[in-house]
Amino acid sequence: MYRIRICKIVFLLVLSLTLGVFLAACGQKAPSEGNLGKNSESGEVILATTTSTQDSGLLDVLIPIFEQKTGYKVKIIPVGTGQALAMGEKGNADVMLVHAPEDEIELVEKGAAINRRLVMHNDFVIVGPAEDPAGIKNAKDAAEAFKLIAEKEALFISRGDNSGTHKKELDIWKKAGIENPSGKWYQSTGQGMGATLDVASEKSGYTLTDRATYLAKKDKLHLVILKEKDGSLINIYHVMQANPDYVKQSNPDAAGMINVEGARAFVEFMVAPETQKIIGEFGKDKFGQPLFIPDAGKSEDNILE
Repeated sequence: MYRIRICKIVFLLVLSLTLGVFLAACGQKAPSEGNLGKNSESGEVILATTTSTQDSGLLDVLIPIFEQKTGYKVKIIPVGTGQALAMGEKGNADVMLVHAPEDEIELVEKGAAINRRLVMHNDFVIVGPAEDPAGIKNAKDAAEAFKLIAEKEALFISRGDNSGTHKKELDIWKKAGIENPSGKWYQSTGQGMGATLDVASEKSGYTLTDRATYLAKKDKLHLVILKEKDGSLINIYHVMQANPDYVKQSNPDAAGMINVEGARAFVEFMVAPETQKIIGEFGKDKFGQPLFIPDAGKSEDNILE
């Protein structure tokens, strides 16, 4: 009897150890939460992009054409440019469409992004209530307009989300001699361009916006353009791929799931003549002007020529 009980205990111990090893092995193979859904074999391309390309409606036109031509399905993640670049650096996005050139170059120089290509540009504008309580309409440039807003403590709504627009805004504040704007008059939404325009409109505040998103939402806003056509307000977009060789150094699992061919196909699609033509026409029928100017093949130095 004693021998039978010993045999049962040994059997249970062996079974437990075997099961434990099996479960541990399963756990090692499971993808991390940040990589769920990413797989080059699935035919899905994860695009991290600034909210302006989504809010303006441009991607609603381009993505179906890309999917039909290539067979890839695109998962769009609209976030601020800073977050989009971070996703590419960690291998949580395959391709990025963003508008913060200095930060993009930094990512390329350290090897985290490859195949960076110029796509298009538009410009930023400063919008606010038609009454213009800070009197920025006659300011000589964007920096002086911001300085007047701060002096009058007129309400300013910032995205505050480390996006390309937010970075441009902070650059203008710096030129205005104000490193860290703060106070009740300066409020952040932490949201995308469309949502931030909504808040500025509801609260009768000023904000910095890309022209495309403003025009796309103009009919529902109580905001007018008060400062524009300042050379410092140009807004340049590039597309680039995540680099699996860079990601592999810190996260081999994520690197192996980057859809390299899908990302390359998306980059080539965005700079193709047919796509550039569509970009150049987008918005003309509704706004009387294109929302973006196609720039593929140009250099940043001659972009305004």
